[in-house]
Amino acid sequence: MNITAALPSLQQRINEMQPLRLGERALPTTPGLSPLLPGGALQMGATYAVRGSWQLALAFLAEASRGGAWCGVLGCPYFGAEAAAALGIALDRCVLIPTPGPHALSLVGTLSETLTVVVAHFDTRVSPAQAERVSARLREHGSALVIVGDWVRSESRLTVMNSRWSGLGSGYGAISSRQLTVQSEDRRGTRQHVVNWSHDTFTVDQGPAANAPLLRAV
Repeated sequence: MNITAALPSLQQRINEMQPLRLGERALPTTPGLSPLLPGGALQMGATYAVRGSWQLALAFLAEASRGGAWCGVLGCPYFGAEAAAALGIALDRCVLIPTPGPHALSLVGTLSETLTVVVAHFDTRVSPAQAERVSARLREHGSALVIVGDWVRSESRLTVMNSRWSGLGSGYGAISSRQLTVQSEDRRGTRQHVVNWSHDTFTVDQGPAANAPLLRAV
C-alpha cells in the first residue's frame, strides 16, 4: 500500500470520529507518570525524548488513547499489540507504521496534523532545521510528539539509567513488574526518579531521594 497516498483518506476518517480537543494546553497523560514531566502532563505542541525504553514511551499514549483520541506509532517494527493494549492503547484508534523508512520525518509531520500524540523513532539523524519544521507543525495543530531517541530542544528528555524486571524464575514464571531508574532533564533541572510498573500500571516513587535534583560536578 502507498502510505503517502492513503494519508488523506485516513485524516478525513479520523477527523470525523475523533472527539474535539479541549481548549487547554495539557493533554490527557497517565497520572502515574506525571512527576516525570514539567507541568505534570504532555503539552500540546511539545516534543519529548525518551531514551532506553519503548515501553515507557508508549505509556505516554495510553491516557489520551483511552479517552478517545487517535495516536500513532512510527518506526517500531517489533510493536507488540497485546502489550500495547494492556497499557491502555486502543488499537482501533492507533495508526501503526512499523518501518516508515526515508518517509519517517514527513509522515510524522503529516500525521501530527490529525493525531493527538505520536511516538516515533528515526533511523537517521534529524537536523535542527528539520526538527524545527516538525515542531512548528506540532504547535500549529496542538499535537504532542514522543521521540524514542534524541531530539533537538525537547520539552523534556527522559533517560533510562537502570532497569530491573521481576517475576521470572529459572525457566518458569512470567514478568510481573519492572523498576526503572529514570533521569529527567527539563526546565526544572536534572532529576532522578524511580518508576515502577506492575499489573500494567505505572507509579513514580515520591520519596525525597527519588525526585531530588541531581548535583552537577564542578
